[in-house]
Amino acid sequence: MNIVGYLNKKVKVIIDRKMGSIHPKHGFIYPVNYGYVPNTISGDGEELDCYVLGIFEAVNEFEGKCIAIIHRLNDNDDKLIVVPDNRNFSDNEIEALTEFQERFFKHEIIREDTVFNSLIPELSVSNIDISKKFYLDLGFEIKYERKEDKFCFLQLEENQIMIEEQNDNWNTGKLEYPYGRGINISMTVSDVEKMYNELKEKNVKMFLDLEMHEYRVDNKISIDKEFLIQDPDGYLLRFNN
Repeated sequence: MNIVGYLNKKVKVIIDRKMGSIHPKHGFIYPVNYGYVPNTISGDGEELDCYVLGIFEAVNEFEGKCIAIIHRLNDNDDKLIVVPDNRNFSDNEIEALTEFQERFFKHEIIREDTVFNSLIPELSVSNIDISKKFYLDLGFEIKYERKEDKFCFLQLEENQIMIEEQNDNWNTGKLEYPYGRGINISMTVSDVEKMYNELKEKNVKMFLDLEMHEYRVDNKISIDKEFLIQDPDGYLLRFNN
């Protein structure tokens, strides 16, 4: 079976690295149950590996639903994310729970369908090709596009935006650079410092360099590490932790 065929299917997992066990070679502790699907062959020639999430005790085997796949971009060893039927995990939660091992590999999370956020900004841009390249260079990926409408839907982790070359259909006034005056788009990423350093290496111009900021949320202080950049049309993008 193509590995994508496991998405949203029942999977039986044999656990050979139980929660709390120690990796025999690298010495790290498994915070989740980790195992394999019997009678399968993965890209590395071994059985297909699985992270079992949502189970909080060591088990010998488990049967649940595959909700996502961790596709390693620099290693031929993809992983299934298997959970109880009534559970779901966001991409950020999956990243956090598998970081103990996946931090060593460049990867992406694959799901069967795009889950749309309840609020998605749509930005009018002056040139769809220039804007598309800019956002792809930031690390966004194209989920879908309508080239005939010069429209593109982009996603970075769980942050989603739509861009469309201006067509005067929904304009409420004359567009002049910088677009989007009076608003900045805040986006949470899993490793803001890593993203910042990678963009600096690409010579991306910063509107505000990486800084720590304190915000009061009710009676608590929230500390955000964040940086800001402007897109080709001047939209202000704020990336934080």
